[in-house]
Amino acid sequence: MFKKVLIANRGEIAVRIHRTCRDMGISTVAVHSTADADALHVKMANESVCIGPAQSDKSYLHIPAILAAAEVTDAEAIHPGYGFLSENEKFAEIVTASGFTFIGPKAEHIRLMGDKVAALEYAKKVGLPTIPGSDGAVGDEKHAFEIANRIGYPVIIKAAAGGGGRGMKIAHSDAALPNMIAMARAEAKAAFGDATVFIEKFLEKPRHIEIQILADSHGNVIHLGERDCTLQRRHQKVVEESPSPVLSQNQRESLGELSAEACRKMGYVGAGTMEFLYEDGKFYFIEMNTRLQVEHPVTELVTGLDLVEEQIRVAAGEELRLKGKVALRGHAIECRINAECPDTFRPSPGKVDEYFAPGGPGVRVDASLYPGCTVPPYYDAMVGKLIVHGNTRDQALARMRRALEEYVVGGIKTNLPLHRRIMNNDSFINGHYNVHSLERFIQGGLF
Repeated sequence: MFKKVLIANRGEIAVRIHRTCRDMGISTVAVHSTADADALHVKMANESVCIGPAQSDKSYLHIPAILAAAEVTDAEAIHPGYGFLSENEKFAEIVTASGFTFIGPKAEHIRLMGDKVAALEYAKKVGLPTIPGSDGAVGDEKHAFEIANRIGYPVIIKAAAGGGGRGMKIAHSDAALPNMIAMARAEAKAAFGDATVFIEKFLEKPRHIEIQILADSHGNVIHLGERDCTLQRRHQKVVEESPSPVLSQNQRESLGELSAEACRKMGYVGAGTMEFLYEDGKFYFIEMNTRLQVEHPVTELVTGLDLVEEQIRVAAGEELRLKGKVALRGHAIECRINAECPDTFRPSPGKVDEYFAPGGPGVRVDASLYPGCTVPPYYDAMVGKLIVHGNTRDQALARMRRALEEYVVGGIKTNLPLHRRIMNNDSFINGHYNVHSLERFIQGGLF
């Protein structure tokens, strides 16, 4: 087992990884920008190294600085967390070539699944159900019209190298299609340096369902059930839960085994997530995330596993300790806590002058906040996650309402008021919603 791990990330995920490392008797190295000198993950780590100024491209995305930090601290392995360099195949390659262990999948699999067109082609090859679409990148305007008219409007244009909702546009007619493609390509080029796009049928009322996978280097692959990530704003997940309130046990097992088999055929190693849209009883593969997910705690609470520990053990060459079916126990819900105005959704950085985290039975908080800390304006607005577990979904909902009432963050604005509204919404309580529901709710409509 590793003696020292460098955590190439910041915020709540860096804190989260540190805690598991300490449970395992592993020393940690925190890296930080000048803006994060007093951040919680820096205070908690055994060692810390400043890797550059506030701008991400000069610090958390600066590969030479991260490797230098690993070298001077004698770290043996690097955990990328999520975001930043976690799905950068070049980073994974360089880490390995430099003599460190990358706590994540092989670079070739990051590369394969990072290209959405290639990922869809692979999914079809191994028998995963996919949404009708372009079967590859879109060529000229004529090609785009042919695809759209074959599958029928509305269609969605997606960036091949995309994620997080960037480079995605919807067209409802031939008249709108050229402009939407141009906008998607421009956005994709700006965000990812790649203007390649593809087209899919736009589903009207889908849910977003994902399957958590764990795989080791000895050929063992298991799934840990599903997470329902349907409540989203601008393609960004806001609330997640496990299990889904709409899937049967047969659907869960069938989709889980199909996803595990796809990873087994790939030779995948590590933690990964197969993501699907679900509508009218049918599942459609959309992408695979080759890293730890933001919403991993809900899976941990219903399985009793520590996914970060499993990642570390697999990276160290160990076999999975669980090799059969994993039973789900109870129900878990997660709310992403963002430093943003709950009405305008504008970021709200600044000093936190008051902080009180909820507690009690079934409540977990993964956060990077403390009284007197500063939320810098340079990074993602998410500052924490509130996760609850109950024997039933009703009990989990009750605990989430109670925890949201207790949660206090002063000095900055957060989306806590929005979460309180969601948890008291009848449609959410009854499980009757789709990926478009939250947008309508925010705009004053019904789920």
